[in-house]
Amino acid sequence: MPTAPAEKAPRDCTIADALEVVGDRWSLLVVRELFYAQRRFTEIARNTGAPRDILATRLRKLVEHGVIAREQYSRRPQRYEYRLTEAGRALSPVLLTLKRWGHEYVRDGEDPVRFDHSCGHEFMAEVHCTACGDALEPGQLTLDPKG
Repeated sequence: MPTAPAEKAPRDCTIADALEVVGDRWSLLVVRELFYAQRRFTEIARNTGAPRDILATRLRKLVEHGVIAREQYSRRPQRYEYRLTEAGRALSPVLLTLKRWGHEYVRDGEDPVRFDHSCGHEFMAEVHCTACGDALEPGQLTLDPKG
């Protein structure tokens, strides 16, 4: 009797691990708003358009995973502000690279949000090799056979 082929397990991957934490629209938009210094629930809800119940769930999840911290600013009524943790701030290159991709490949026209670098020029996110400093170009990466 023939045996069924063994099921292959999904690839073990840190990208998949990261997506478990921030891999949905609302979570990344929460991080964006905190990056833009909007810290209160009502501000985040207004600027993301997230339904309040979904936003509350995403905020709890991001707090649980250490991406954001919740701090009480009013006792009566109880109100909280949210701030990026070190892990949350480390997502800024991801957001800025995604922003650039969206401007170049999705949106037509003017970018509604622009950042200027301290050097005086418009900031454009770019991925570089930490060893040689070269910007990443298509075809320059190879998958390590151990991975």
